[in-house]
Order: sequence, then structure tokens, then C-alpha cells
Amino acid sequence: MGNVKFSSGEQIPLEMHKVRVVQKLNLLPVEQRQDALYRAGFNTFLLKNNEVFLDMLTDSGVNAMSDNQLAAMMRADDSYAGSETFYRLEKQLQNVFGMLYFLPAHQGRACENIIAHTLVKQDQITLMNFHFTTTKALITYMGGSVEELVIDEGLKVSSDHPFKGNMNLEKLEARIQELTPEKISFIRLEAGTNLIGGQPISMENIRAVSAISRKHSIPFVLDASLLSDNLYFIKVREPEFRDKPLLEITRELGELCDIIYFSARKLGCARGGAILTNSPRLHEEMRAFIPLFEGFITYGGMSVREMEILAVGLEETLDMEVIEQTPIFIDELAKELEKNGVPVVTPHGGLGCHINASAFVDHIPQAEYPAGALAAAIYLTSGVRAMERGTLSEQRNPDGSEHLSEMELVRLAIPKRVFTLSQIKYVADRISWLYQNRTMIQGLEFTEEPDVLRFFFGRLKETTPWADSLSRKFRDDFNDSL
Repeated sequence: MGNVKFSSGEQIPLEMHKVRVVQKLNLLPVEQRQDALYRAGFNTFLLKNNEVFLDMLTDSGVNAMSDNQLAAMMRADDSYAGSETFYRLEKQLQNVFGMLYFLPAHQGRACENIIAHTLVKQDQITLMNFHFTTTKALITYMGGSVEELVIDEGLKVSSDHPFKGNMNLEKLEARIQELTPEKISFIRLEAGTNLIGGQPISMENIRAVSAISRKHSIPFVLDASLLSDNLYFIKVREPEFRDKPLLEITRELGELCDIIYFSARKLGCARGGAILTNSPRLHEEMRAFIPLFEGFITYGGMSVREMEILAVGLEETLDMEVIEQTPIFIDELAKELEKNGVPVVTPHGGLGCHINASAFVDHIPQAEYPAGALAAAIYLTSGVRAMERGTLSEQRNPDGSEHLSEMELVRLAIPKRVFTLSQIKYVADRISWLYQNRTMIQGLEFTEEPDVLRFFFGRLKETTPWADSLSRKFRDDFNDSL
């Protein structure tokens, strides 16, 4: 994609695939979108799919499959035990990461559950570059806690640092000395930090964290769910790896880590999850939880058809033309928004385009969930479903007070090979219009607030009425347009 030049001099992302199966979309009038938003309690998770035009909520389980993945489904072996499908997937994982043992699970958080049950003891601390919602919830459920040691640049919305997801090595070493290794359950790196703009980690940082963890005999765990985007950034931003095959990079990851796990809803464009290790002891301890929580050891809660899809998807992850499209489309959307003054996270990362809600709606107090309000307003004015990644996604403190997020972001996820360039431009156009009318957006407050993972199914309302006036402004400006 990057080597194709247009005679006009324009820089246009060129898709290196063709579309052979399509799904009809539905763009409701703004008045119907307003009704849907009220029914959903201003929570984009609670919108029905037939109320959504472009679903940019997540890349989880909604990536487009290739023709080879679809074909692979037909060879699936449905055997409950000893399925040939399992052994084909195991062989592919061993090829990609060079790790001996593979445990299947039904998705990424199931892997986290098993790892937490295996490694986390009461009052232990898990050190990580940055948390993910389910990771933190499962660790705290097991009686542990989380400390984040991302580099200072990682918490700056605007920066030119190429690897803002890196762990602060000095803080890591100091914290181990203060706590002692016995009080640390494990060290976790997330490749492509989900909650701070999809920012990647460098191989240099992974190597250093691995060395520190082995020096102190602390298990080192890599969350590789967003690895495909991170591999792209390693190739284009880390000079040492510019000419190295992707397989050489993934094999080194396998050598550096005690455990690698991932959600196949992201990595591999399937549905499922995987835990990998070279340690016979860790394998044996984690294996005991697979039949308890997931299923028999050769399917682990996964459909065998999805296992076949994943085996092919992992092979395709080693193709630069496959993995580069999402980061390049994210970059294109971010640039379109920046042209019109819309504040976005820089440098542009993986997973999706991340809007800086703190700057977009700087008049909304953080306790009134500015990122949640902006995500709702984006749906109202465009039919695009985005995801709040801010205070709304945090858990309350033990005393019931709000845990204010380090960043207030709205994520426009770009699943692999799903959207066209015209759809990307539509998103940029509607959000740019919304930015010009941003003072009309006001805050939100909970009407139903679950104790755990409240952003999934909590309901909210406007602190002061604003959706109706924004809807009428849209109709005035766009007339009969959807």
C-alpha cells in the first residue's frame, strides 16, 4: 500500500484487497437516532446494530475475514477430544511464536481469568504499562491490585514519541525494589495500549522489561491482542526491524515472554483466545482451569470453525500488506479531522482514531463524563457508534468517589478490511461539523450504575437537555440529509 504513488501527487490509501461479500447498512434520520439514543440511556454499547450506520465501537470480533479463512472453516474437525483442528492451530501458533504450549479459551478475558487465577494471590500487585478494563477487574476480583508504569509521554495526548505505550524502566526497577518480587504477581505489557490511544510498545522496551523480570524471577506476560498493529509500528518506526521479516519479530517475542495471550477476536480476525508458554510448570497450572472454565483441552470454549479461521488469520498476520491497512486508514481519518481543527491523539496509533474529548468538549467537567457525552453526540449527528475511553470506563474508588481517568478519549475503531475510504471521509465530515457546534454538547449522569464494568450496561441521562437542540441544529444545517 505504501509503495503505490498516484500521478496527481495525492496520497490516498489503496486497499490491497477486493470486496466479495457485502452487508447492507442502515442510516436512520437524525430524529430516529435521537430516539435510539434515549432508549440506550446515552450508552453506545446499548444501541441495537440496526440503529447504527458505521459501527466503530470496537475491532473485537468484527474484522473482515479473508477468502482463505472462510474456506478453512469447511475442513473443521468437530471431535470433542483430540480434534485435528486443534493440532493444526497449535502447529501454527508454534510456528508464529515459537512457544511450545498452547491453551485455548473462548476469548481474551477468559485468558486473563485463567492467568489471574494462576498467578494472582491476595494483596499482590501486578505491574503493567497500562491497564485494560477486564484485566484490572479480574486481578482485583482475585484480591490483587494494579499499578501502571507507562512512560510519561504515554499520558500526553499530543506527542511525537513513536512508542508511547512503553513501560518506564526506571520506575519498574524501583518498584520491584520497594515491593520485593514476592509481592508482585506478574509484570504485564500490553502491545498497543487500548485505553491511551492504541499506542505501541517497542521491541527495545520489551527486551528490557523481559531482562528485568528474569533478573527478579517475576513472570512476564504479554497481551498480544493488538499485536498486528504493533508489529506494523515496530516495522516502520524502529529502524532495526525495518527489513526483518515479521516472523522473526514474533519468534523473538516468544523467546522474551513467559506467557503470551491474546483475544482472537482481534489478533487473527476470528473469535476465541489463546494462552502460550514455554514453561511446563505454568502450562500445567493453567491447564487445570481450562476444563473448569472453558471446555475440554482441545477446544477450550472455541468453535472448531473459528479455530480453523484463526490458524489462517495468524498466517496472514505475517503479511505486511494485510496488517498495514488499519494503521494507514486510522492515519487518514486522523489527518482529515486535524485539517478541521479536531483534536486527536498523536502520534496516530493503532486500533482506531482517538479523539481528545477533554479538548473537544473542554466545557464539560470530567465528573460529567465528557468522552461519554461526545460519543453519544457523534452517534446522534452521524449514526456512527464510537466508544468512550475515559472516566466512564473506570471503576469507582473503594470509597465510592470517581476515579478520574488519565485521559478522556473517544475511540473510532477501524476493524480490519471493513470500511471504505468514502465512509472514512463521511465520519470525518460529520465529526468536523460537530466540532463547530461542540458547545451544544453537555454532560451526562448515571441513572443505572452497575458496580463492575459499568460502561458496558450502565444507563445515563443529560445533566441538562442538549440532545434535542443538537438534533434540531443538524436538521437546520443539513436539511433533508440523513
